[in-house]
Amino acid sequence: MASLIEELITVLKAEEAVYRELLPVVEQKTQIIVRNDLTALQKITELEQLAVEKVNALEHKRDGVIVNMGVVLGRDPRSLTLSKLISLLEGQPKEQRELSLLHDSLTAILKNLSDANLRNQSLIEQSLEMIEFNMNLIQSTRMSPGSGSYTKSACENNAPVWQTGMFDARQ
Repeated sequence: MASLIEELITVLKAEEAVYRELLPVVEQKTQIIVRNDLTALQKITELEQLAVEKVNALEHKRDGVIVNMGVVLGRDPRSLTLSKLISLLEGQPKEQRELSLLHDSLTAILKNLSDANLRNQSLIEQSLEMIEFNMNLIQSTRMSPGSGSYTKSACENNAPVWQTGMFDARQ
């Protein structure tokens, strides 16, 4: 069991390191979204994707360790949360303390990541709403009769709506 606990601690430390590396990337993403820099957004999204792949591999490894711990302890692995494991380590204060510190650290980092991701999601949604508003505004001014388009002879140029050049998705 001791080797499983050590392996779990190693995996959790690796996850913590990846999340710590990801936090400034996500915060930088906020600034990129605000600047509306699509090229930089694509690059930073690729960095995030690499981090997600690392985390997924570590989570898979962690799940395997938890399953093995469940077998050793005779418990359902789905019920073995980190908090539960910490409470089960009464006789091993060093490991209990280390797991407890990792738990607190991961909780704080994940909260910060979650907050930053929610903020980025909100900024992206607002940007999309603004784009949609602008598109609707452009479309309504081009399709309205008497739009103020005049020819050289000061006559109003009433081109049919279908000739305004706007894409009609219904066709």
